[in-house]
Amino acid sequence: MRAERAAALIIAEPRARYAARAPLVVDCSVVAAVLFDEPNREAAAQALTGKDLFAPELLADELVSVAVKKSRHAAGSLVQQALVDFTELELTRCRCDVHGQWRLAREYDLSAYDAAYLWLAAELGAPLATFDERLGAAARVLLAGGRVS
Repeated sequence: MRAERAAALIIAEPRARYAARAPLVVDCSVVAAVLFDEPNREAAAQALTGKDLFAPELLADELVSVAVKKSRHAAGSLVQQALVDFTELELTRCRCDVHGQWRLAREYDLSAYDAAYLWLAAELGAPLATFDERLGAAARVLLAGGRVS
């Protein structure tokens, strides 16, 4: 009697973009630095290079707010181009858990907006890029294993 040969396990899956590029949550300060050619643009652009970018849905609203302020002081063509570049930016916008966002805002004394970025970074287990010192300090604590009460 002939022994049956065991079937080989086959795992078929789509190409995983997360395996090719590390995730990074970016806040408005970092995206605006690149799009509006701010003095810290080079540091921001370097941080974004080769990353899979994520942000809360509110990023678009924050960026438009920056555009409105800049249009009062800068050439309209710069602002228009920044908005076009934003729409072409490969960035995944995510919905945040409002309860988690609220808890983080209270725990770390952050605005609701900043807490959204912090919540998303914690949820994804991804680094957070920001030029905001308060948000950066909260991210260092939380992402290093700090707990929300």
